[in-house]
Amino acid sequence: MSCAPCPFPAGTTLKGRYVTLAPLGAQHFDALALQALADPGSFRYMRHGPFADREAATRYLESLSTRMFEPAWAVQPESSNAASGWLSLTDIAPDDAALEIGSIWFAPSLRRTRAATEAVHLLMGEAFDALGYQRMAWRNLAANVASGAAAARFGFVFEGVWRQAAALKHRRHDVEWRSLLSGEWPARRAAVEAWLQLDNFDENGVQRRALRDFSPQSSAGRA
Repeated sequence: MSCAPCPFPAGTTLKGRYVTLAPLGAQHFDALALQALADPGSFRYMRHGPFADREAATRYLESLSTRMFEPAWAVQPESSNAASGWLSLTDIAPDDAALEIGSIWFAPSLRRTRAATEAVHLLMGEAFDALGYQRMAWRNLAANVASGAAAARFGFVFEGVWRQAAALKHRRHDVEWRSLLSGEWPARRAAVEAWLQLDNFDENGVQRRALRDFSPQSSAGRA
């Protein structure tokens, strides 16, 4: 599917096997604020946080949930049905059929789980399959090696570095850019869907094969 211009993302609920993405709202704030306060180090490379108290965290989440230009979702794993993270679509350019995935924060209980992988996968599918976007970008501080590795794992292709392009937390930072194009998406979608299959995990939930083993790109990274 291609479009010109593409529809602006509506922020609808997205359901997968392991996780539901629900439009971020007041019903999620308490759970997310408490988890964010318990993990201040996770905000080292993010423009927002860490938060001084519950009220400050809630104010940020309220702001994120009301950004008409940046629809945000709460991540609710099927195992608990409780909000355990958030993510958004940003820098949306419908006329160019281009956007960015960002503002990703997952609580420790969500990280490196099938639900976490499926959460990002669902939002990618919404952009490419449902809305017809042709380009999705992933941006991270160069110092945030984990974010860069996560982008590569999903198949985002490294494009380059904007030197000292970001100023946050009293420092200037280089910014890395990666992208995935609509023509590359079907292979990536198939790889993630194969990795998520129940028979790829043992009785303890440990993967039998890493995501890279399903990928047509040897550089996609390790699960």
